[in-house]
Amino acid sequence: MKVSIVIPTKNEERTIEQIIKKCRSFGDEILVVDGHSKDKTRDIAQSLGARVVLDGCKGKGEGLRVGLREARHDIVVFIDADGSHDPCDIPKIVTPIQEGRADLVVGSRMRGGSDELHGDIGKFIRVIGSDIITLSINYRFGVRLTDSQNGFRAIKRKVGLDLGLKEDIFTIEQEMLMKALKRGYKTDEVPSHEYKRKFGKSGIVVWKVAYRYVWCLIKNLF
Repeated sequence: MKVSIVIPTKNEERTIEQIIKKCRSFGDEILVVDGHSKDKTRDIAQSLGARVVLDGCKGKGEGLRVGLREARHDIVVFIDADGSHDPCDIPKIVTPIQEGRADLVVGSRMRGGSDELHGDIGKFIRVIGSDIITLSINYRFGVRLTDSQNGFRAIKRKVGLDLGLKEDIFTIEQEMLMKALKRGYKTDEVPSHEYKRKFGKSGIVVWKVAYRYVWCLIKNLF
């Protein structure tokens, strides 16, 4: 089973080169799905041999859907372009799928540690909200996962396409997990450390999008 590594981007010229170079040895294709960057992100990616496609400017969720459609191989790995994930963890994320033990594997920050989930009130609210959502998913579907939100994950391409994903923003991660569980697909997680982003700030403003996470949870639980 070959691996496509999908990197959603928007104005990531300062980190995209490093991410692509680190991912090269772990996949059979590097696919950059760009949200119409205003900087040199696409030029840098193409110069390094990555295939670049544009999304429709609706958000990260649409970028992931485009990645699933455009990917050429059996397993699709999603990894952020901000340097918060370690590409060296890709083999352990795809192994459960390659061995037939899972259809979707999430890199767990709760088991691997995080530099981004603790330290101020905004991060505290994020981790509490994430835990509430994960607990709700666990009790609804009878699983014992620790991280439902991390964007660093791998999924069988045909499974991802079968889920009918709709969310346009970061809520697509919990939507993907819940729909996979609801349809009886096998899910797993492996420890993966989340590092402090090298540049910029998180695109999630908790107080602006909290209601969307709650609504996504409610409509996909039942």
